[in-house]
Amino acid sequence: MAEAENAVERRDPPAIAPEKETLNGFLDYHRATILRKVSGVDEVKGSKPSMPPSTLNLLGLVKHLAVNEIWWFQDRFAGLNPQGLPDADNDPEADFRVEPGETLEGYIAYYKEACEKSREIVAAHSLDDLSSATDRAGRHYTLRWIMLHMLEETARHNGHADFLREGIDGVTGE
Repeated sequence: MAEAENAVERRDPPAIAPEKETLNGFLDYHRATILRKVSGVDEVKGSKPSMPPSTLNLLGLVKHLAVNEIWWFQDRFAGLNPQGLPDADNDPEADFRVEPGETLEGYIAYYKEACEKSREIVAAHSLDDLSSATDRAGRHYTLRWIMLHMLEETARHNGHADFLREGIDGVTGE
């Protein structure tokens, strides 16, 4: 494991705990994993694709995960109507694309802030509580479904981050 990864604290999920605590534990584990993957990466290399023809890059992954935390927990579930999210309906790559002036440090802070707000929302609700927003068919989501979806989303992108980081500077690890 690289020294930079050790700078980001990551706790194993609890082996025995109530459902909500277990879900939080797994989601926080994967949230910390993405931060470990980008910790110490060169800013320029981290924002460039490393596996052509893909345009995927580490900064874009952190940006995408931050936007998804806000979208699912603040917008869809809590109905807080956050402003300034990329328009993924009209531009599906907007939340992955690195725009001029965007930095890895800025998106790490944005992601941490989004995750903290997500934790606050989860703490205040039951797993069976329904989302404020509905899907296109008019169905609500339970908080449980949203947490499981975000666990899947974060874990999947951690796998992408493994390959991207290794391609940048050879750093590997959990």
